[in-house]
Amino acid sequence: EKFDIVKKWGINTYKCTKQLLSERFGRGSRTVDLELETQIELLRETKRKYESVLHLARALTAHLYSLVQTQHALGDAFADLSQKSPELQEEFGYNAETQKLLCKNGETLLGAVNFFVSSINTLVNKTMEDTLMTVKQYETARLEYDAYRTDLEELNMGPRDAGAVSRLDAAQSQFQSHKDKYEKLRADVAIKLKFLEENKIKVMHKQLLLFHNAISAYFAGNQQQLEQTLKQFNIKLKTPGTEKPSWLEEQ
Repeated sequence: EKFDIVKKWGINTYKCTKQLLSERFGRGSRTVDLELETQIELLRETKRKYESVLHLARALTAHLYSLVQTQHALGDAFADLSQKSPELQEEFGYNAETQKLLCKNGETLLGAVNFFVSSINTLVNKTMEDTLMTVKQYETARLEYDAYRTDLEELNMGPRDAGAVSRLDAAQSQFQSHKDKYEKLRADVAIKLKFLEENKIKVMHKQLLLFHNAISAYFAGNQQQLEQTLKQFNIKLKTPGTEKPSWLEEQ
């Protein structure tokens, strides 16, 4: 049984390798679904662009975290000097309060940006990747389909002796099996691409609104609007003192 499995695998690998080389050197024909392949290429390009956004958003998170930590330390230093410098107590005092307020707003902004990063990460590395895994299966099935189609065509053009008829029947059966697999996966990819596009629009509409509102409120110094943004998207802050890269998490 193991020998038969290995033999079958070897024959399949040989046929697919032969077909692949034939296509690359322009000698073999290749089944092409232009509409579907255009959508697949668009997905791959979109994934690359979203990965770039994810990388930049993570860098922004790291910078914001460092800023908040610095503001926190600076606020503590000002507060300490306010107690020990009577002649500058008021000046150090309101600078300490300002840094504490900025620190609080920074933590709130980090909550929003972390939620944005988490959602984009899920979209890119889970949802899109899941669709691309199906695409890879489809592309393998396409290659196998063309390999067995070519094999069948070659047998059809050969002599029709008793042995050839038997080989032709076997080739026809194998071709039909791979054709069914190819058509099923082609349909699966088309459905997944459709649902992915709908999901992407839904997710990004929410996340881009969150990102815009949070960033705008933070740099406008609008603490109330910043906090309202987190409530709007059900984002809760973690207790300060947890591990890097932030003190926050999304719910």
